[in-house]
Amino acid sequence: MVLASLGDTVCYHKSSVSLEQPEALIVHHRMAFVSISLFAVRLLQTLLPVEKASHFLPEPMSAALFFISLDMPVSLEYPNIHEAVVAYLEQLNSENYSIYKRTAEAAYSVECTCNFLSDVGKEGEKNLLELVELADQALGSFSYHQHFPLIKEIIYICSKIWKSAQASPLLQGESQRVFLRILSHPLLQVKVETYHCCLEIVKECLGIHNISKPVSSLCNGIHFLLHPKVLYEISAFGIQEPKNEVSAAAKAILLHLLQGRLRVTAPTWSRFIEALCPVIAVLQGYADTEDPLGSCILHLSRESAETDEGVLPCAARLKSMLRLLLVKKPSVRVLALKLLASHLSREEGADTKRPSIDARVLSRVTNLFIVKKPIELKLDDRRELVIKLETVEKVYEIFISDDIDLVLRKSAAEQLVVIMQDIKMHAVVKKLCLVDKIIEYLSECVGQDGEVVECLVQPSLTLLRKVLCADPVLRAALSQQTSLLTLLFRVSLIFHEDCTIVTEVGALFCLLLFDEVSRMDMWSDSPSCKPSSPSVFSLPVSVSRRYHLPVHVLGHHAVSPYSMVLPLSADSLALKPVSDMLRMAWNLSWYHGSDSVLKQVNSEAEIQEFLDTLKLSTEDTLTLKMTHTPSGLKDCLHSIVQAAGHREVRAALTRMSFYLLNDRLCFKGGTGLCGVTLKSLSWHTTLNRFLQVLPACTEDEKLLIDIIHFLNKLLKEQRKNVPVELLNWLLELLLRQSPNPLLDLLVLTESQTREEMDDVRTAVRQQLQKELIALFSTLLLSFEAVTDRKCLELFYVFQTQLALKLLQCLRVTDAPHFYGLPSLERTLRGMAHLTACPGWSAHSPLTKPLDICGKYLSGLLEVITSFYVERGGNAMSFMGKGVTKSTVLCLLHLSHEMMAQAQSSDWMSLWFLPLGSQSEHHAPTQQGLAWLIPLWVDRDPEVRFTSLGLGSALTTLETGCVALANSCQNISGGLWGTVVNILLDQSECSMVRREAAFIFQNLLVIPMPSVIIKDYTWQGPCVHDEDSGLSLIGKPALQALLYHCHFYEHLNHMVKHCYLGRYAFDFNCSAPNGPSEGNDLNGLDDSFKFWRAPSRMSSQDRDPSSLSTSETMVATSSGSAEFQSLVLSTAPHPEVTHDQLVAQGQREAASPRLAPDSPLSAPLPRQCVSVTPPLLSATCSLLDSLLVATPGDTAGAFRRTCLIELLCSIADATLLETGVQELRALLPTSLPAEHTQAQVFFLLEYLSSLSQLLQSCLLVDPDLVIQDELLKPLIPNIIRVLTLCTKDILDVELTSAFYQTWTHLFNLLAALLRRAGPASFPSVTVSLARSWASVIDTFCRCARLSATSPTLYTASLQFLSILLTEEAKRHLQDKDKTRLCHSPTVVSLLDKTQESQNSLERLTEVILQCYEGKTSKDVLKRVAVNALMSLLAVSKRAQRHALKAHLIDSCVERMKHIHAQLNLGALKPGRAALKKKEDGFIKELSIAMQLLRNCLYQNEECKEAALDAHLVPVLHALWPWLLMDDSLMQVALQLLCVYTANFPNGCSSLCWSSSGQHPVQAAHRGAPGSSLMLCILKMASQVPPENTAFQQTVFMILSNLALSHDCKGVIQKSNFLQNFLSLTLPKGGNKHLSNLSVLWLKLLLNMSFEEDGQQVILRLDGCLDLLTEMSRFKHKSSLCIPLLIFHNICFSPANKPKILANEKVVGVLAACLESENPNAQRIGAAALWALIHNYQKAKTTLKNPSIKRRVEEAYSLAKKTSSDSEETPLSAYYVKCLENLVQQLNSS
Repeated sequence: MVLASLGDTVCYHKSSVSLEQPEALIVHHRMAFVSISLFAVRLLQTLLPVEKASHFLPEPMSAALFFISLDMPVSLEYPNIHEAVVAYLEQLNSENYSIYKRTAEAAYSVECTCNFLSDVGKEGEKNLLELVELADQALGSFSYHQHFPLIKEIIYICSKIWKSAQASPLLQGESQRVFLRILSHPLLQVKVETYHCCLEIVKECLGIHNISKPVSSLCNGIHFLLHPKVLYEISAFGIQEPKNEVSAAAKAILLHLLQGRLRVTAPTWSRFIEALCPVIAVLQGYADTEDPLGSCILHLSRESAETDEGVLPCAARLKSMLRLLLVKKPSVRVLALKLLASHLSREEGADTKRPSIDARVLSRVTNLFIVKKPIELKLDDRRELVIKLETVEKVYEIFISDDIDLVLRKSAAEQLVVIMQDIKMHAVVKKLCLVDKIIEYLSECVGQDGEVVECLVQPSLTLLRKVLCADPVLRAALSQQTSLLTLLFRVSLIFHEDCTIVTEVGALFCLLLFDEVSRMDMWSDSPSCKPSSPSVFSLPVSVSRRYHLPVHVLGHHAVSPYSMVLPLSADSLALKPVSDMLRMAWNLSWYHGSDSVLKQVNSEAEIQEFLDTLKLSTEDTLTLKMTHTPSGLKDCLHSIVQAAGHREVRAALTRMSFYLLNDRLCFKGGTGLCGVTLKSLSWHTTLNRFLQVLPACTEDEKLLIDIIHFLNKLLKEQRKNVPVELLNWLLELLLRQSPNPLLDLLVLTESQTREEMDDVRTAVRQQLQKELIALFSTLLLSFEAVTDRKCLELFYVFQTQLALKLLQCLRVTDAPHFYGLPSLERTLRGMAHLTACPGWSAHSPLTKPLDICGKYLSGLLEVITSFYVERGGNAMSFMGKGVTKSTVLCLLHLSHEMMAQAQSSDWMSLWFLPLGSQSEHHAPTQQGLAWLIPLWVDRDPEVRFTSLGLGSALTTLETGCVALANSCQNISGGLWGTVVNILLDQSECSMVRREAAFIFQNLLVIPMPSVIIKDYTWQGPCVHDEDSGLSLIGKPALQALLYHCHFYEHLNHMVKHCYLGRYAFDFNCSAPNGPSEGNDLNGLDDSFKFWRAPSRMSSQDRDPSSLSTSETMVATSSGSAEFQSLVLSTAPHPEVTHDQLVAQGQREAASPRLAPDSPLSAPLPRQCVSVTPPLLSATCSLLDSLLVATPGDTAGAFRRTCLIELLCSIADATLLETGVQELRALLPTSLPAEHTQAQVFFLLEYLSSLSQLLQSCLLVDPDLVIQDELLKPLIPNIIRVLTLCTKDILDVELTSAFYQTWTHLFNLLAALLRRAGPASFPSVTVSLARSWASVIDTFCRCARLSATSPTLYTASLQFLSILLTEEAKRHLQDKDKTRLCHSPTVVSLLDKTQESQNSLERLTEVILQCYEGKTSKDVLKRVAVNALMSLLAVSKRAQRHALKAHLIDSCVERMKHIHAQLNLGALKPGRAALKKKEDGFIKELSIAMQLLRNCLYQNEECKEAALDAHLVPVLHALWPWLLMDDSLMQVALQLLCVYTANFPNGCSSLCWSSSGQHPVQAAHRGAPGSSLMLCILKMASQVPPENTAFQQTVFMILSNLALSHDCKGVIQKSNFLQNFLSLTLPKGGNKHLSNLSVLWLKLLLNMSFEEDGQQVILRLDGCLDLLTEMSRFKHKSSLCIPLLIFHNICFSPANKPKILANEKVVGVLAACLESENPNAQRIGAAALWALIHNYQKAKTTLKNPSIKRRVEEAYSLAKKTSSDSEETPLSAYYVKCLENLVQQLNSS
């Protein structure tokens, strides 16, 4: 019924418009039609899927959809609505849908027509292909607009295209197709115009008047006609057109072309003849000796008397002669015979052929092929073979055999004729060359002795006919053989009296002479057209009509193949909606848009360029103007300016509201056409005059109501992006000095209240107040995303001014002379929206913020106490629930405001009220918060939720906790028991339980004792057992309470029943008491709907003193779905009154007991209840606090109940991914988008809370988290959340929520790697590898957020640093190990894949920008530095990119600058300030050197860049400053160590003095003649032994330098090595070398790699002896170093005598062969082999029996060992050394 009524309404407003009606009524109908149509379509989309439309929609709705679909202005203004209408219409009514589709095609054709004409008229070079495409589309609508200039322009374009030799084949083909469609257009007027225009072009190009002009420049203009398809169209259809204008023009065109040989160039004539040949068969049907055109056609068949050549080629000319024999006119046939006789007489060998040609023969054959019984050409196409193929072959053999009698051969031929009726048999005989054999028989027949085979002629001709009929390819080939054609004609002359043979020859002539015109695919409009069946031979109808054919033939092309079907019939065009749509389409296309159309209509000068039927009517103009939003709004504003009274202004405002409504119905909101248009119009000025004066009468007030209502609607629609100009205008209007109508009208004066005697005026005043409060509420909501400073300053002042006005309203409402519950509710609703804004009380010049808050508090508490608490709560109060909800919500907001504005917690006492009734004078007056407790058990879940939120806010302070606890002393279980009871109440809604969890969490924040402490303010929970007399307090009582109520078991049950889906329906438990005022965004229900408690994502984001609710806000884009979960519980909520709550426990007020039947000890419910993610988020935060308060017990409970595993199992990224995808597809302002957004909010909040809980678990007990079954799904889900693409999400709050969640997730991953790196690192790496590119994108995005989200920036880069550091650790650990697993490493992800190169470069670039874009004092710079250092340390690609980005040069330059600043500062007085400044420079210097260190690590290219940047001279210049700071020196030494490793050029650079090869500025010079090498040697000599870090780093540098020839020379000259000889070796039982000794050994080892170094070692007196002594000591890493030094020295021939002279050394090397260490064995054997090689004296020494015995024993043992076990390269080398030693020692 509703849909039918809607349909009827739409049809009524559409069909009720007529020109006789006044303009206002037309406008009314149009606005109603548009808005109701939009509403109807949106309703259908909401209720009914498209595919179900035909089953449920009534007929009126179908008719309405048809009207809407054909409404052109609606389709242009609301395209998404139009698409939906068409989709429904297609399902509902196929006939109407067909009309719409065809009308839409015609409208598109109209648009193409206008665009074509517009583009053709433009100057400059044109895109011809686009013009041709437009022309093609334009032809479909010609029957409607009949704009004939279009035809001429199209033909001129085609002529132009074909005139150019450079035109592409595609362009020519497309233009020809368009031209053919014009020639064959169904409309006669189009044909007339087309042929006439073509004739004019032909005359222009071939006319006699052009005789003086160049022929080539003119005749090219007719090339577009010189194509077979065009000539076919003109010949077959143009000449035969019944309309004489068309046929005459067609004949004239052909006549001019045929007679134009002398007026065109030779190529053009050849082109014409080539195009004419395929269609000559059609054209010859018009041959006539008397007609000019017919004569020209006959002339084509003649031969030139001089050259024996004709106009046509030889084959075509012969075919044309033969074809003339079939023409109906006898005179033409006579002429044809003469031409043929002449041709036959000149034929080669004519004398030897029959018959002889003479007049007698020709006179008898004038009607040779005019037969009485035409032949049927039809053949059979059987599915199965009737005759076997072998039989056919045998019959054929008989037919062609010369040895068989002719009678049998004739019989065989006749049998073949029967067989060949079946097409399937043709292939057999064609393979046997049947056609060639037939031609041979015919040739033999026309010979002089041909009478012999005459009996075979008739069946042979029949066989040939059947083969040709079924084979178009063979037919085409034989048609070009002039000998065959002549042969057949001679056969027909020989047997001219045999009707059968003549008819067969005539049939063959039909097949061969009309072959080209018989092929339909050749003339088809579409190249893909399939040819007709091979067995079917057909001819154009025009050919059949013009010739006497000896065969029955099918006809085709009764109409032109290029003829188009018009989209609309005359009946369809007669429909008013159709004609209206096309007329509108024509004007919109002609004038290029609605604005131009309306401008043209309004202009006085009117130039008529098209038919009157296409001109818009007044109705059309109004329709377009009202539907086109910009024009409609301009008209509204114009009406307001020109209005003579209130009525016109209110009507215009109503129309403007309709435009806003239309935007909303289209889900466009503030981004819709209305919102965009209003931004560009000066409507503020138009409405300003109505808002600056107080209304003087009721009509003024009604007008003001309409204006305020419109402003409210506009703000709502644009609430996501309100223009700053609009806000500034409103605020300036609201803050202007007296009179200030809008604010003043909020408060009615006493005189006004007395005047309100009229009920109507009273109702108007109340409505005005309602609209004002609604406007102010919407205005407050509009400032969420405003950043303009001026606008915000005005807004802050307005907040406080509005607060004072609302306070006056509250007082007036409470005054004894005035009382109205609706007014009170409206005032409280406005106060709820106002107090939700932080800082609303802080901008009054006269009143302090706390004073305003105090006044608010007293008024609100008076409402609560007067109408709620003293009347027994909701059960007895007569007030509406809206007052209670608004009051409690205001109190909640007020608590946050007082916390923000107060300097101390003294304000808490203002919230205390006396316990008990005021009438109880005998009762002691106790201050407390007892008034709050009844609200916790209110019937309305929203009141319970908000009042618990208020309790949560008050308990953020210790005084609030104490006060609330004292107020609950008379309740069983006290405050702790009450809160736990609410939290664990499975029948309670999740939001209420969530706030209870927050209160519980706040109670845990205050430290509580484990025993009773006297005068201690906060004792915590107190439990007393009456049976045992045992009392517990503090933490023990807390544990007892949790145990008694099965707390963790309840939580386990909660997690298992968590509902993560979306809440699709808004359940409302309570019915309104009357007409609801809260159905819009500003209603209190909507305030709760969109109310979101503050995020608990991070305690670091708030004041650390508060771990619970610290702020609330009215947010329009979050939380809507969550609150619907309030009533999802299947169990009804019990009616618990305040009396029931306090009935127990009167005896034990101080120590409430836990009774066995207490609700706290109730068993777990069996019913399945729904728990929402926000409740679990609060639970995670509560568990986090419990873990802090009682870590051991809580961790044990976690382990016992598997809570952590359950909580982690809920964290699934799939829901978030789905939600984000839906948000991309949905419009931001739609209701589904708000629900989806709320779900995403809740899931993000849960992930944040869970990640914080897991971090705390890692600190307390890592084993709770470090579990494979927990981490395996958790880490991939975290990575998926981090890599969610949120770029398309425009909502600021949702983006902020993502950033906050990402922050916590990054922190969790970082904590996992810190606390359990070995266990978690592989899982993290594998998860990162799955989406590495997205991970890099996330890092890049987070790194760019240092200004807007510094916490996320810090967390992401810190995680990256830790990840890379852990990777480096594992790399060092696995360096000497074989990796057993093949899991990806971070290094491989960064450097090994080509795909990641761009991502890595982008990441490096972003981090470099973060580093370079921040000052040294910015703490965020250090974060970027750490990330950059970690990245450079592990990635070669990152190093290369840093090199390209000139990081090395910039760091060295920074070091130079710091050195200059340090030197300059040292010259200035004021040591304290200098010290502070120096510290800053020292930090910068350290960062620069650390970056250089990591950038140079194992990268020779970067080291070369550092060398070119003069790194060493800069370090040398800074050396004095480095000596003053140990940490700085350590960094510098590490830099040098990395720089000199495997880089000889760098090592050499340390030897240069400042005045050496690389001079630098004087400021960078060290001591004259010194070098950095000498500085390092000096430091190595002076480092105290206890400073092992310095010692080790310095010697590592020296070890690197010892590999350089230049550095070895410096070391030798400096006498530094003498320090080695002064080393003291361990004494006594200590068999281990000191660290310093080991460092010296490594240095000497590096020196021993080259001969010059070996010489330096040997020159040290006593060095070999000392090394020998050292070889006897043990060290974990230096056991073989002395042996390696000896080994290296033994390889130099110059050193061998000195080694042999030292018996200790030789003894040590020989003893190595008996060592248990295989490395020592190999070193000793190799050294001895090197020593004895090519040195005869060594043989003598080593032939010592002792040594020889050792060698032989070692050799035999080594051979045995290698044979027993698998041989390795090292063992093989050892055997080889010993083998050679044995050979050398045994040789003479």
